[in-house]
Amino acid sequence: MDLNKELKQLESVERGGPDKVFTMYLNTDPSDPEQQGGEWKIHFKNGIRNFEHYLEESDDKEELRNFQHVKQNVENFIRGNEQQFRKGVIVFATADEEVWFAIRVQMRLETEFFWQETPQLEQLKKLKEEYPKTGIVLVQQNEVRVIESYLNELDMEKHFELDVNVDDWREKTAMGPGNPTTQKDDLNARFEANKHRWYKSVAPKLDKLAKDEGWEKIVVIGEPGQAQALQDQMNKQPDEVINKNMLDHASERIIEEVFA
Repeated sequence: MDLNKELKQLESVERGGPDKVFTMYLNTDPSDPEQQGGEWKIHFKNGIRNFEHYLEESDDKEELRNFQHVKQNVENFIRGNEQQFRKGVIVFATADEEVWFAIRVQMRLETEFFWQETPQLEQLKKLKEEYPKTGIVLVQQNEVRVIESYLNELDMEKHFELDVNVDDWREKTAMGPGNPTTQKDDLNARFEANKHRWYKSVAPKLDKLAKDEGWEKIVVIGEPGQAQALQDQMNKQPDEVINKNMLDHASERIIEEVFA
């Protein structure tokens, strides 16, 4: 999903009269102490009901019909996706369905509902700023792992390993032990002697990924000497360096560390 494109389209939406835009930010985070009993279902029902009651009392039958059509579509989305909910749900919708934007996100939201002439975009813009498309580069001697995160979720992952016997970086298609014929002590010695040359040869692959994927932020993670040596060879300098060895950690844990 290209959120920049979606935001641009949503910013251009303006409706008048009874044909308004529905906006919903719904906190469904199961780790939230206030959500332990699935309270989001009550908040969702109450938020929808409040608008419906208001429109019934206003006696604007056309606007009520529009809202009820939107309500039906949103309820269908909720029912169809509720088993896969993460931390939040965002919906923008109109009765004619020219506007329909509905996503599940891995960030906690503040529950809000709006029925007005334009979509309410503040929370979505804030999420985009806080969780940009990020290239996370983990380095450990002759291994480099790349994780791409967007909106706090894993988008893509690659793993490169240097075959020290032929000095050639190769992308691994499956995780597993590498360079089995290279002893650890020998690798350590060769790494210290060759790390700048080794990282200089892998840096163009990382720079190309950053350009092709449109990374808005780059984070390098590794032990101090290794992270610095790789950083020195990259054209696009990292926004942040984390001096930890996390190469073998789960991708979710790594993303959590970056956006903590």
